[in-house]
Amino acid sequence: MFEPAPPAPAPQAQGLFGPGGLTLFDRQERSRAGGGGEIGVNAFLWRATLDTISFMPLSSADPFGGVIITDWYAPPTTPGGERFKLNVLIKDQRLRSDGVKVTVFRQERAGAEWRDVAANTATGVELENAILTRARQMWLDANAAP
Repeated sequence: MFEPAPPAPAPQAQGLFGPGGLTLFDRQERSRAGGGGEIGVNAFLWRATLDTISFMPLSSADPFGGVIITDWYAPPTTPGGERFKLNVLIKDQRLRSDGVKVTVFRQERAGAEWRDVAANTATGVELENAILTRARQMWLDANAAP
């Protein structure tokens, strides 16, 4: 009696830098990694950060390192008097409360020059909370039953 040979095992996706490293073209591997596999950061935190700070001009966004840097932004309520800049670091592949860190820089105009001044530490925490809230909502929307 003839029996077919068992199917060959599926090839394992291998990242550029070994297992768990940079995966470029494998969508299944990305979905198994929890939404941010190949870039090293949580995709929900990344997208929520970009949504939350979309009112500020971006200077740099590195999805591989999880770093977003904005350019200076002057709020319309204080025209020409003060400006703000953000550095955002997404630190984890998991959606966790400590997975994002926002650093706020503030400057005030002193004559013709800008002078660094201390920013309110609550501002960074408020932005982190807004990002986390948006990321949780995105996660819930993505995992809702049809």
